[in-house]
Amino acid sequence: MATVTFYEKSGCINNTRQKKLLAAAGHQVVARNLLTEAWQPERLRAFFGALAVRDWFNYSAPAIKYGEIEPDKLTEPEALALMLENPLLIRRPLMQVGDSLIAGFDQKTVDNWIGLKEIKETSDMESCPRTLAQLTCGHE
Repeated sequence: MATVTFYEKSGCINNTRQKKLLAAAGHQVVARNLLTEAWQPERLRAFFGALAVRDWFNYSAPAIKYGEIEPDKLTEPEALALMLENPLLIRRPLMQVGDSLIAGFDQKTVDNWIGLKEIKETSDMESCPRTLAQLTCGHE
């Protein structure tokens, strides 16, 4: 099985569920704090691969929910600059196994990448399950 460096927002409900799925599949998970990591633009960019810029973002981040930032209108350099300034904007989790990097937790993608046990979790593993009124999933 793989050793997964897992960049998360500490306390995020979905990140906790995602780590449990990885561990249940026999992977070793090394959790790191996405928000305090000393990101460099090129290093952060590598996690997004061929994803469109709009798919780099955490749509639960307040700046996006409230329309302050419109990911569809950003260039790569603009998006990276905003994310370095405000890491809550970064789609979570970022994961690394060896030299292979991905952003987000699409279960089928992760299963194809490193393998998961039979996927029983069918709920959305990326969108924050909390309501706007609660805003305690680490949006602040």
